[in-house]
Amino acid sequence: MTETETESAAGAGRPSLLRHRDFMLLWSGQTISEAGSMITPFALPFLAVTALNASNFQVGLLTALGSLAFLLVALPAGVVVDRVARHRLMMWCDVLRAAVVATVPVAWYLGSLTLTQLCAVALVTGSLTVFFDVAYQSYVPVLVDKDALIDANGKLGTTGAAAATLGPTVAGVLVAAIGGARALAADALSFLVSAASLFLIRTPEPKPARPDGPRPPFRKQMGEGLGFVVRHPVLRRIVACTGTVNLFSHMASAMEMPFLVRELGLSAGQAGLLLALGPVGGVLGGLLASRLARTIGSARIIWLAPLLLGLPSYLAPLAYPGWRVVLYGIGWFAFTFGAIVYNTAQVTYRQQICPPELLGRMNAAVRWIVWGTIPLGALLGGALATWLGLRPTLWIGLVGASLGGLWVLFSPLRGLRDVAPEPAAATAG
Repeated sequence: MTETETESAAGAGRPSLLRHRDFMLLWSGQTISEAGSMITPFALPFLAVTALNASNFQVGLLTALGSLAFLLVALPAGVVVDRVARHRLMMWCDVLRAAVVATVPVAWYLGSLTLTQLCAVALVTGSLTVFFDVAYQSYVPVLVDKDALIDANGKLGTTGAAAATLGPTVAGVLVAAIGGARALAADALSFLVSAASLFLIRTPEPKPARPDGPRPPFRKQMGEGLGFVVRHPVLRRIVACTGTVNLFSHMASAMEMPFLVRELGLSAGQAGLLLALGPVGGVLGGLLASRLARTIGSARIIWLAPLLLGLPSYLAPLAYPGWRVVLYGIGWFAFTFGAIVYNTAQVTYRQQICPPELLGRMNAAVRWIVWGTIPLGALLGGALATWLGLRPTLWIGLVGASLGGLWVLFSPLRGLRDVAPEPAAATAG
């Protein structure tokens, strides 16, 4: 390993990102886009049920198609992101997502809307989102200095958590007020706003690295991203940690609605209010991630966040009817707080240690692995709840998620306070 300790005050005195024109354009455009994107997961199933009388299986299929794209196209997306200008690719993804989503209100107005179209919209927009997200994580290091990355990622994480907090409520109100099809037009508009904000960014982007001689085959370049992740002594443990957290946390979260309704006896409105506490913890985690990394250490926080910051999440299975229902909300508040702090730190680490010409493929490989555990976790949660019961499943899920930090604790990061970019990453290209 070539990580070295840095001064805890590193980065002190640098200009605030709030005065960084191009970062603010990226952040503001993504904020609007993510808020709008909360509409589609709500409105598409709503239209399927109310306008097309879809069966439960058809609604489940429609919901699954959006996330299925991460397993289908994440690895190829990484190669494409490393071959083309990321800034331009993100703009095209926004424009195409706007066009695809806009076909739904148009078809509804013409009376030709079908379930097949809704499924196609879910799959295509999900695939475009994969390309955008991989390029997005790989583009942030182009805009900001390395010592500002953790602050930038914290702000972007806050945006995602805030959208998750307010998005479903706003989507529900909007769909109730103007209908599902018209609400999707608002989502299409949000993508265009994001594209416009990207268009206004003026920071020059380095040209994609081209090898001497013939370009390596596409499949070989996909393997290079996976190979970098697997061979790196810290990165492979971070991926194992994230995959473990996703696996166990989704075992628990998949059973949250049955637990709230059957064990705690809550109505839909009460359950919604209680669940809103979770994303609020994520917003707070995003706001404090940079400060915690400076105070505790950018290396230490990667394993401390899952192991210690999430410990209050154990309050969730202790919830019972009556005043103790609030323990469930507090538990998920703590879990999402620790998760956002961890995610901000590990994404920043990945951006720092990866050579620029591999960023897209590295991010795609990581996402392909760690998102692949999510559906497995949900299936295991359902099986365990059937066998052991809802409350034991919550315990297994939350304890297992926090213990995921052991992967990073027993890694070369242990003993370091802070991490610095590796020489190979700093000089590549």
